[in-house]
Amino acid sequence: MPSQNMFLSKSDLAYAELRDQILNGSLPAGSRLAQYDLADSLNMSITPLREAIRRLSSEGLLTVDTHRDVRVSTMTADEARQLFEVRLSLDPTAAELAARRRTETDIAAMRAAVDQLLPVTRQWGEDALTAHRVFHQTLYRASRNDLLIKMLDDLWDKSDRYRRLGLDLPPGDEPRTRDHEEHRRLVDLIVDGQADQAAQLMRDHITNSLTATAISALEDRETHA
Repeated sequence: MPSQNMFLSKSDLAYAELRDQILNGSLPAGSRLAQYDLADSLNMSITPLREAIRRLSSEGLLTVDTHRDVRVSTMTADEARQLFEVRLSLDPTAAELAARRRTETDIAAMRAAVDQLLPVTRQWGEDALTAHRVFHQTLYRASRNDLLIKMLDDLWDKSDRYRRLGLDLPPGDEPRTRDHEEHRRLVDLIVDGQADQAAQLMRDHITNSLTATAISALEDRETHA
């Protein structure tokens, strides 16, 4: 758990810890929060925890019913599709800007990150997802657009649950191996300053992403529910 002095208040600590547990799947979608047990585990009273719950509810990550029961929000095809649509707009823009604005420091960071990548398959699991996210962060931070970076950080946070769902699906390893190879091509295009080509490859890359895979699975699940 992060040290408490990194946060402004106990509410901030509870917010960060709960948000992380929701996004990494430690608190599964639909699960009920035992609020007093959580407060004890965080070594705090129930009041700052409830403040954190209100924040997470406003973000759509928690659902509070009329009886004040709190559950982790379910994952839906509609939310997955909305996240996918926004990524399809913002990530190519970031790639284009990165190709125009990348510095030597950015290039070094992207090359280091791409060397740490693993194929995003069930074999590599969480390690692959973490390395994948680090790589994309180095890329969109090279856009040198602070607002875009903040939006993409938040977008990637909210997409994490859907990536993990996509990782559990069995489309085969070949598409994910191809996805792995595309990362190196993205770096090459950005380093070479080929902005239009980098944006197009990023667009294609997202179209075949884990979130896109999760949309189909959720649609099928909702149809047969």
